[in-house]
Amino acid sequence: MHDDRTLVEARLRRVLDERVRPAVYPESVPLEVAVWHAPDEPVPVAEGLAAEPGPIAVGARWGAPWGTSWFRVTGTVPREWAGRTVEALLDLGFDENMPGFQCEGLVYRPDGTPVKGLNPRNQWVRIGAPVAGGEEVRLHIEAASNPVVLGYHPFRPTRLGDKETAGDEPQYTLTRMDLAVFDRSVWELVLDLEVLGELMAELPVEAPRRWEILRAVEQALDAIDLQDVNGTADRARSLLRPALAVPAAPSAHRISAIGHAHIDSAWLWPLRETVRKVARTTANMTALLEDEPDFVFAMSQAQQWAWVKEHRPEVWARVRKAVEDGRFVPAGGMWVESDTNMPGSEAMARQFVHGKRFFLDEFGIENDEAWLPDTFGFAAGLPQIIRAAGSRRLLTQKISWSRTNRFPHHTFWWEGIDGTRIFTHFPPVDTYNCSMRGGEIAHAVRNFRDKGAARRSLAPTGWGDGGGGTTREMVAKAARMRNLEGSATVEWETPAAFFAKAEAEYPEPPVWVGELYLELHRATLTSQARTKQGNRRSEHLLHEAELWAATAAVRTGFPYPYEELDRIWKTVLLHQFHDILPGSSIAWVHREARRTYARVAEELNGIVDAAQRALAGEGGRELVFNAAPHSRDGVPAGGAGSPTEPRPATRAPRPGGGFVLDNGLLRVEIDAEGLVVSAYDVEADRETVAPGRAANLLQLHPDLPNMWDAWDVDRFYRNTVTDLTDADEVTAAGDGARVRIVRTFGASRVTQLLTLAPGERGLVLDTEVEWHETEKFLKLAFPLDVHAERYASETQFGHVYRPTHTNTSWEAAKFEACNHRFVHVAEPGWGVAVVNDSTYGHDVTRTVRTDGDLGTTTTVRASLLRAPRFPDPETDQGVHRFRHALLPGAGIGDAVREGWRLNLPERRLTGAHEVEPLVSVDQDAVVVTAVKLADDGSGDVVVRFHEAHGGRCRAVLTPGFGVAGVQVTDLLERPLPEVAGPRLDGGRIAVRLRPFELMTLRLRRAAGEV
Repeated sequence: MHDDRTLVEARLRRVLDERVRPAVYPESVPLEVAVWHAPDEPVPVAEGLAAEPGPIAVGARWGAPWGTSWFRVTGTVPREWAGRTVEALLDLGFDENMPGFQCEGLVYRPDGTPVKGLNPRNQWVRIGAPVAGGEEVRLHIEAASNPVVLGYHPFRPTRLGDKETAGDEPQYTLTRMDLAVFDRSVWELVLDLEVLGELMAELPVEAPRRWEILRAVEQALDAIDLQDVNGTADRARSLLRPALAVPAAPSAHRISAIGHAHIDSAWLWPLRETVRKVARTTANMTALLEDEPDFVFAMSQAQQWAWVKEHRPEVWARVRKAVEDGRFVPAGGMWVESDTNMPGSEAMARQFVHGKRFFLDEFGIENDEAWLPDTFGFAAGLPQIIRAAGSRRLLTQKISWSRTNRFPHHTFWWEGIDGTRIFTHFPPVDTYNCSMRGGEIAHAVRNFRDKGAARRSLAPTGWGDGGGGTTREMVAKAARMRNLEGSATVEWETPAAFFAKAEAEYPEPPVWVGELYLELHRATLTSQARTKQGNRRSEHLLHEAELWAATAAVRTGFPYPYEELDRIWKTVLLHQFHDILPGSSIAWVHREARRTYARVAEELNGIVDAAQRALAGEGGRELVFNAAPHSRDGVPAGGAGSPTEPRPATRAPRPGGGFVLDNGLLRVEIDAEGLVVSAYDVEADRETVAPGRAANLLQLHPDLPNMWDAWDVDRFYRNTVTDLTDADEVTAAGDGARVRIVRTFGASRVTQLLTLAPGERGLVLDTEVEWHETEKFLKLAFPLDVHAERYASETQFGHVYRPTHTNTSWEAAKFEACNHRFVHVAEPGWGVAVVNDSTYGHDVTRTVRTDGDLGTTTTVRASLLRAPRFPDPETDQGVHRFRHALLPGAGIGDAVREGWRLNLPERRLTGAHEVEPLVSVDQDAVVVTAVKLADDGSGDVVVRFHEAHGGRCRAVLTPGFGVAGVQVTDLLERPLPEVAGPRLDGGRIAVRLRPFELMTLRLRRAAGEV
């Protein structure tokens, strides 16, 4: 037989595009359209429905950037269409290649009942099936003219990302507003041909099955009368049925499809628009669930569910009904799909507390999995947090975006820093927007790394980010692939059902230990510094507010601010979403975030101040309140008192220019250019700064990545560097051991204050940058005379080690990484920590000195600022303030302690008496991350702590109040009956902890306590 394969395949493409697809709607009549443009922000539904619209015609331009327009469409179904299926086709000016990134709409009936969303791949509204003819049609569309920020020429700077700069030029052209006959037979034929044609293209050319499909498709094409597609569609379908009826091989890969719409809680749109995106999508999905009995849809992010409940009660009622039916499934158990690298220990825990509690309170449903398909890497402390929240599974596909190394597993145990393991799955389909195309399904099969041991994977299916979710076409294609030779089998299943089957068939999967590092988007650890500072400071203010409010409530009857803290926590957790905290959203998002963090700080400072005043009482004695988990200058952790006064520090001129700072523990030399050329540990008799090098060195790099400007920093940025060594001023600053340094470069200015405080082992560096650079990367370098093959950086509930060398591609790819409060490098017996108050990105490199003083230089560099131009063209412009500390001679314990200390500065006020801690711990390795009252309002005190040094330890907790009972709980403060908890013995609680183990205790107060 002659090879006519390419001829038939080309014929199929043309006939589908030019004849069959257009015949799905063979007849149409125009609708009358009118429009009312909301003057500013979106209005309530009732107001939009009641507004008086003016005329508009198809072909007219509409929609200023970020505007809202209410369209009214009216018409009459032709009587000659009686007995047929009729739909409204409502094209607002969509580009089908951009689902989720342009205009969208939500259709309402005149009484305010939501119908469904309108999206680029979902432009229809069912009028009747069948119609009687003569029906009057009246629909209202709340249309959002969200501008295209990420277009066909991506990453170009644009002012469209903020309503204040976007202008008022109409963004869209009204394209089609019709009533049309829907021919289901032709629609089914389209899907038959698509499924078989896409499957055929993925099969080997030499495979018999490919040729069997080819011949069936050819016969069907011969059967179609191109001048009467509608009249011949059924005949063509009958010729395709045998090819569609051949069952899959018993060994076929099995795909669990789950309806899905990954909606970024903010990104290229503001938070307020996400509220509407979620409403449109949930309206779509509840409608689809009514039409498709096998379909199942899952939605994560409790915040998004809460938005629907609060802002769209008419949609919420439908969602609740679908949840009760078991087909609209809460997933993930987190407040938002947050970043997991930068959130602090307690904040990461509260993501699960608030997410799971919402689903439990609303539906009585508890999730068993963390659902994070799009998060930019996963910190090594996360497995323990997931377990402590009562979950044991994780789904993500983002690691497939790594650009250097291919991850070796798709289903595996992920082990965290404490030894906790969770069952983890990466969908090999490599997308969370699967559309059931044959190429996607075939890719999942080919790509699956666990063949031979497992044969099951998950496919999140549907358009996200406002694209409308799963479509009826996706459901129909999945039905054809349920049992089809040559294809993986496809079945709609819940996440829980998939994970149960995956675990059963793969009881001993491989193990991955440590962080799941994404080899991409490394610059998200630095972009939008004010957002990151707002997060860090909010986390620590919440720690203080809970601690002092709980202490005051127990000691004085102070009214504990349950509702306020709950609301503020949810606000902070929302802003940890994986495009807000990482700095990858439009300008509007970060402008609002700055204002939000300012309000949060004001409210939390008010709570702290009121609680501390209640504790201190009226008096003239100066008190220092210490919220850090370690004692400070004689003031106990979680208490208030009078600090001890250490020996003063001195400042003296340095020969050759500059100054020498000395406090008897550390001697620091600052040269005439403001560089730290020596940091001498007096007790250890050891120099910190590498020979011939200088610390406090600001370094400036060009920074234009190949793509993803706010997200990425590419390795080649290191090829060019400017050391900012010239100082405009190096002067003594006030009394004590302080030096002020001023530098200017480009259009920017840096002012630093270097302080060596009495009795301290660290040099504090306060850096103010007036930043006006473009596409530059600013680093603060500390070249250290330390030989270290690895270094530690803090993560949630512990620290993670990374190599300083680049022996393999896996190590070389980690050229920018995340820390929380510290980075620590060490040789046996001596180390150095670099501590920060708000930066996350850093790099650590090593070089061997070959001339003069041989040895190894290990350089720690903190990433301060970037200046990408997309999606926010003014990223980080303006004034920024950072605080770092260099700690020579520091062990891990010192790094932990000083990290907390720098982030929780002491507070001073006058009062009558000292304040004893509500809970004290006798072991520095045990860090208390939360002291609070139980969320249920019982008055119980909840204490959460962990082992922070990386070793086993015993500790004694001593409550400063009468305790009637103690229970070990999960993060949601529910008792864990299977865990043998510590006993209360003489008012003391003895605990044993594994390395990095976290524990939550619930202390029931004795009768008679306030």
